[in-house]
Amino acid sequence: MSNDLIAITNLLYRYAETMDSGDLQGAAALFRHARIKVPGCDTYLDEAGILRIWQQRLIIYPCGTPRTRHIISNPIIDIDDASARATVRSYYTVLQAPPGHPLQPIAAGRYHDEFERIDQQWRFSFRDYSLLDLAGDLGHHLNGR
Repeated sequence: MSNDLIAITNLLYRYAETMDSGDLQGAAALFRHARIKVPGCDTYLDEAGILRIWQQRLIIYPCGTPRTRHIISNPIIDIDDASARATVRSYYTVLQAPPGHPLQPIAAGRYHDEFERIDQQWRFSFRDYSLLDLAGDLGHHLNGR
């Protein structure tokens, strides 16, 4: 696997790791240079906007985490070396085990991401965060559900 492919997939997996550990600021920082499309919003969000939504909506348990595991799978990565850009389509499945409840899938969908390489470092430049395909019991994951 090329270094570019590794770097891009590591960004996908770093997102999952930071979300699952409850590091919402770290997750948002991955999108510092990105535009983020979310459902129900006509404008794109930035790092501060997505962090604000996560802080308002996600339930963080006393252990400091949302008690989730984000599984990112089936990444289809297209790299354009000439423009130093890449697109990635992937699936996600979110599992959750809130206190007193069994481990269960709560969401499944797709990410459509764009990346750019600046000074030999890949970073997110766009994420379509609106592609939730299947929803389970989100009542222990999101406030106001």
